[in-house]
Amino acid sequence: MIYVNVVLTVKDAADVPQIRSLLSEQCRLSRLEPGCVRFEVYHSTSDQRIFILNEHWETQGALDVHRTATAYTTIYQPQVLPKVDRVPHPSELVLP
Repeated sequence: MIYVNVVLTVKDAADVPQIRSLLSEQCRLSRLEPGCVRFEVYHSTSDQRIFILNEHWETQGALDVHRTATAYTTIYQPQVLPKVDRVPHPSELVLP
């Protein structure tokens, strides 16, 4: 299992509603992809500019395919990434 947590900080607070909407659609589409076990988007209640993505993929191959799929190539990469600072945290599960 591949676990990825990504912290996104929106650069301009005025873009927060748009980013929230885009991430919601990206989440919906990503959940339909083969090998996606879990894909969740969290919006911080203490800092409205912060979003956290929590992704679980069956294999590295499934994650690699995700990065070529519609959710990533038409929403995340061209529309979200230019407006955020991104800190990825590939992770391991402490207690299964």
